[in-house]
Amino acid sequence: MRIALHQMTSNIDPMRNASDMADAVASAAEQEAAMYFAPEMAILLDRDRARARKYMTNESHNMALQSLIAAAARHRIWVHIGSMPILDEGAEKLANRSIIISPDGAITARYDKMHLFDVDLASGESWRESSAYVGGEKPLMVQSPLGLMGLAICYDMRFPDLFSAYAKSGVDIITLPSAFTVPTGEAHWHTLLRARAIESAAFIIAAAQCGVHEDGRQTYGHSLVVDPWGTILLDMGSSPGLTCVDLDIDMIQRVRKQIPVHANRRIIPSPFIAE
Repeated sequence: MRIALHQMTSNIDPMRNASDMADAVASAAEQEAAMYFAPEMAILLDRDRARARKYMTNESHNMALQSLIAAAARHRIWVHIGSMPILDEGAEKLANRSIIISPDGAITARYDKMHLFDVDLASGESWRESSAYVGGEKPLMVQSPLGLMGLAICYDMRFPDLFSAYAKSGVDIITLPSAFTVPTGEAHWHTLLRARAIESAAFIIAAAQCGVHEDGRQTYGHSLVVDPWGTILLDMGSSPGLTCVDLDIDMIQRVRKQIPVHANRRIIPSPFIAE
């Protein structure tokens, strides 16, 4: 099963980003990919929230999203938009939302990032995602051409309970669109994604932002595809572009038969302190 990953250096103009994504969707379809994957905040990446606010709308009024829905239908391909900021009706804060679009142009899944990036890094970078965003309430799975897919976004990858829940539900694929900082990417990106694939015995698909962005931030890149054995099938390095990779979906069952982590899994009670 062929998939396409789009590594991007998204800017502060949603329609420019959406145009780039629509071109990549067309290219993915031409290369006979079953599904296209974009990174976190693919449609809009701008740390100046006052400037970005004018683009914050609900789904039905978001022209960039509507253009991607049209591209999916036009080229008959599944599209994972990565994520985008969405303003829900009546909400005071935004959601960092993943959206999956089917080849007939229907939205089949919406997942709001559960874990918000509120950190102060040793590099001097400080991020407070919760000042503008509200976290999602629950994990989400969706049937896709690749199998049962669990959805997560970027910082979610540091919280193993989320991936344990997906593993217990028997997902085949977990997606992790991301916009990792360079310091955390160099330290943890490859290690965490390989671990998540191994412990879940599932494919990990992680399209990422890369390079120096129009808002001044720098992101790590290295979009990855990791197989259920923990082998990295694709690493896109630090430059933007579109790359296709073929997945051996039957490998999932071979790995689970060899190391039956799902069959051997036990219910873990709360730990106690030895006296």
